[in-house]
Amino acid sequence: MDDIINIISSYVWSYALIGLCALTGIYFSIRTGFLQIVYIKDMVRLLFSGKKSAKGITPFQAFSLAISGRVGTGNIVGVATAIAMGGPGAIFWMWFIAFLGSASAFIESTLGQVYKQEIDGEYRGGPSYYIEKGLGIKWYAILFAIITIISCGLLLPGVQSNSISSALNNAFDVPLYHFVGIPINIVGFIIIGLLALIIFGGVKRLGQASEFIVPFMAGAYILMAFIIIGMNFHQIPSVLKLILSSAFNQESLYSGVFGSAIAWGIKRGIYSNEAGQGTAPHAAAAAEVNHPAQQGLVQAFSVYIDTLFVCTATAFMILFTGKYNVSHPEKAGSFITQNIPGIDYTGFTQAAVSYHFPSFGNSFVAIALFFFAFTTIMAYYYYAETNITYIFKKGNRKVYVWILRICFLGATYYGTIKTAETAWAIGDIGVGLMAWVNVIAILLLSGVGLKVWKDYKEKRKKGIKNPGFNPKEIGIKNATFWENKNK
Repeated sequence: MDDIINIISSYVWSYALIGLCALTGIYFSIRTGFLQIVYIKDMVRLLFSGKKSAKGITPFQAFSLAISGRVGTGNIVGVATAIAMGGPGAIFWMWFIAFLGSASAFIESTLGQVYKQEIDGEYRGGPSYYIEKGLGIKWYAILFAIITIISCGLLLPGVQSNSISSALNNAFDVPLYHFVGIPINIVGFIIIGLLALIIFGGVKRLGQASEFIVPFMAGAYILMAFIIIGMNFHQIPSVLKLILSSAFNQESLYSGVFGSAIAWGIKRGIYSNEAGQGTAPHAAAAAEVNHPAQQGLVQAFSVYIDTLFVCTATAFMILFTGKYNVSHPEKAGSFITQNIPGIDYTGFTQAAVSYHFPSFGNSFVAIALFFFAFTTIMAYYYYAETNITYIFKKGNRKVYVWILRICFLGATYYGTIKTAETAWAIGDIGVGLMAWVNVIAILLLSGVGLKVWKDYKEKRKKGIKNPGFNPKEIGIKNATFWENKNK
């Protein structure tokens, strides 16, 4: 079974998808005039502006909900995996795809706002909604919804819960019990217990929990990283040189589809920052804003937070201490010998922090990873529920939501008793399938996204600090929420 999963993952994550994501980011970067650089000041200003309503959440809550999906296992375990499998050069390609991906994130999140709808007193939106309303291709919208429900509801939660369980076991040696041959993981029951308290409260409780947890978890982790970076300040030039030289040497570029720095950097970069994957537009659509481009800019900034801050912090901590492995160290092109034999990728970051703080390094990373991964699981649930809501617009939708909740909690627990390799391979399939469908959709809808960007940019140049949005003025059809709002 594991071999079948790995084969499917290799087909989904071929160079075709990697190239498609990179070229899409380049295209949108050029067409938007590299908004990821020019409009950074607006991104930060918009992050803390706006108010929540009875139907929507604040831009910061939407940012936090999206960040809770982006900042997760990929920032700790994913970075370690990228270094182990693609070498230190993979970090450069994570930066590369984050920079380009922020433009893709802007477009997809803006589209999520343009075509959002009000359902049962809450704002809902995402790729399924903009594929149906913008492209008019209902079957393609349903395809994305089904893939997202399966990916976010069943395939991806296990990656996060597996990493939580692994990290806590490394730090505290939590035992795995067996009852009549059934594995009983205490950590798994704690995770699904806490998760149930939040997901049964609806989107607003998810937004409130994310708003509280995300700044705390990211702040504490980055602070620890800065302390370690400060302690190793003299190594920064050599580490940067290692990353850059490893990113462009022959072995990094041509060591096989899944052995290259490019492949692993972009693959793990997309897994971590989710730009183009189609998850963030769900959170973006829930925000109460005056103009769709405002939430698009906020979501573009969240890609920077994820990769350029949190992932880089993890990479530096690992590379300073050399606490990582590279697969097949006996082959040409290896970057380091087998430093930590027999340890899973979660342990790389724990070993790096413990190198400087032996008394609490393992436990600190375990607790940080718990918050990172737990909030990501919360975001996955919201994405899956939004697509349940999309498919079952009529009838007794609550029944399907409850089925999703039960299956979701079961998949989350199942991840805690599976091996890390299997959990990650399953998760990669989910991410890859969503990215394939969504990236094609946002390219087809690029005209709409660029019209909205032009409208916002022109109004800002006129000195309008908080511009409004009227889709009919710029020739956008089927944006029913905004049409009704302007009546």
